[in-house]
Amino acid sequence: MSRWRAALPLILLLLAGIVLLASGSLHALTPHELLVHQGELHAQIALHPWLTRLAYIGLLTLSVATGIPGTIVIILAGGFAFGVVDATITSSIGLTLGALILYLASRYAFGPGERRPPALVARLHHGYERHPVSYTLFLRFVPVLPFGAVTVALAWLRCPLWLFLGASWLGGTVSLVFETSVGAGLGDAMSRGNSFDIGMFMHRDVLLPLGAIALLALLPLLIERLARWWRRHTPE
Repeated sequence: MSRWRAALPLILLLLAGIVLLASGSLHALTPHELLVHQGELHAQIALHPWLTRLAYIGLLTLSVATGIPGTIVIILAGGFAFGVVDATITSSIGLTLGALILYLASRYAFGPGERRPPALVARLHHGYERHPVSYTLFLRFVPVLPFGAVTVALAWLRCPLWLFLGASWLGGTVSLVFETSVGAGLGDAMSRGNSFDIGMFMHRDVLLPLGAIALLALLPLLIERLARWWRRHTPE
């Protein structure tokens, strides 16, 4: 009974994520829907600047806390609606708050950590014990795993709260700069063409941040090859 009670917050978050997906709310944030309603959207933002930003932060917080797929849709919509700088700031707040909620719920569910970890966490455990700070920063800066999965893994590894928050905010914000830039670039391209098609992704303001995201995704391979080269050329 105590295990179920400990897991209850995490279960409720998962259920909230399922409800959010099933409600179809994220469909309203797809590029096509944003293009159709962009006049009304920007009018509401101009009329209620603080309320719309708080609503956006709340939606992103809920999405990140539940670990549902589709968070990127919300972030791109933020770039479309608020612009790169404004969206990065508000998205960073929502991302950090959501990650904190999921982390705390996971820590409470896992207890003191004496149970056998999942396979993903077991693979991370060896490297984490040797270099906790650099390992945590690496996991947050390099988008090789889903953000929610890394959050749960770090909770199981008993990552200190200060380190988790710092790495989540810093690593998340770096990615957000490029992701919101894609959203803002799509907004500019759609406002000129009034349609959404594959050609939008060839727009310079969309292509450059997409290229930066691709480079971030390739970073682990580059680091691995550099480490291999270093081991071969370093004397024993």
